[in-house]
Amino acid sequence: MSERLPQETNPFSAITSAVMIGVGLMVFIAIFALLGWSPDLANKNRAGQHPYSSSALGYGGLVKLLEADGQTVNVSRLASSLEYTDGVLVLTLPRYGLNRATEFDLENVSEPALYVLPKWSGFADREKPSWQKDTDLMDRRSVALVAQEFDPDIAIWRLRNPGRIRTPFGSQSPKFEHEMQVLESEVLETVIETPGGTLLAKLPGRDIYILSDPDVVNTFGLARSENARMALGLMDWLKYFPEQPVTLDATIHGFERSESLLRAIFDVPFLGATMIALATMLLITWGAFIRFGPPNREERVLSFGKKALAESSAGLISMARRESQMAPGYAQTVQRDLTKRLGLPPHTSPEAFAQTADRIAEQKDLSSNWSQQKDRLTTPIAGRNDLRDKALALWRWRKEMSDGN
Repeated sequence: MSERLPQETNPFSAITSAVMIGVGLMVFIAIFALLGWSPDLANKNRAGQHPYSSSALGYGGLVKLLEADGQTVNVSRLASSLEYTDGVLVLTLPRYGLNRATEFDLENVSEPALYVLPKWSGFADREKPSWQKDTDLMDRRSVALVAQEFDPDIAIWRLRNPGRIRTPFGSQSPKFEHEMQVLESEVLETVIETPGGTLLAKLPGRDIYILSDPDVVNTFGLARSENARMALGLMDWLKYFPEQPVTLDATIHGFERSESLLRAIFDVPFLGATMIALATMLLITWGAFIRFGPPNREERVLSFGKKALAESSAGLISMARRESQMAPGYAQTVQRDLTKRLGLPPHTSPEAFAQTADRIAEQKDLSSNWSQQKDRLTTPIAGRNDLRDKALALWRWRKEMSDGN
């Protein structure tokens, strides 16, 4: 006894297929989202002299201080922000200088800008990477090498705390850890002067400032209220107008993020085109999923037989726009065919054929004769439809003349 074969050959139901497609689509989207946004999701709070660091030598405290004061603060990972930003640009120089900023050009830096020179060196704790394990004062000559970008002959000095000093934004009393770091330069203009050196200098002819001691703005220094008050006053003084944001650059610390095409297609102005493309893909998928009936049978590229030959010939004539010139030829073809069917000699003249065909049409009581049908095809044709109607009328007349044969 033979076994009965199953009626359904598809091992998956429609619901199972839909679930599998949905899960696969979600995983596909998740992978591309992680490729585009994973650098921003990674934890960047590790010890160092950068804006993301909450350690003693970092500047995460400055970001929180400005935000608590109601100011707009941005931490930039794009190299383009060095050349253009709509607010104050703050660059906190690391102890190794600008070695990671290979394409850095001081001439193209956005203004107003504040450079903060390094003072301390330290190492991150292996168990807690966001903590500074140990700190130590940098050598003055190492700091001078970093500051040579502004003046090749610049000198760095360390002095005792100056007490109260005069600034363009009021009298301040900052407290510096260990010693106050100042600079001496014949090129830079002095903005905040202290006994023994310059605390804040300016490039001549440009709104680019150099802060010699980072304890005014780093997290460790901001623990003192005097330093926090001076930091807020300095930022307000640097702005062209109060509503300007403050941008802290992170690219010179190795956090540079390249422009991502994947992120760009989900941002203005490409977001609209991306949504249209996704909607189109969903519609195509939906249309393919609900398609009913067997697939179309694959046909030959080149067909054979009389029908294929006739269709090819007709297509060629149509492409050449020669339909209107075929009417007289079709009339001659019908004349030769009727000559055989009516038993006339092969060499019958057109006049004799016309007389014979008209007489037979009159005997059969047809609505028109051969002369009338021929005149219709020999007159100018108005168009493709007119040619079709006249040829069809001649074909029917021929069928009636040959008794339907």
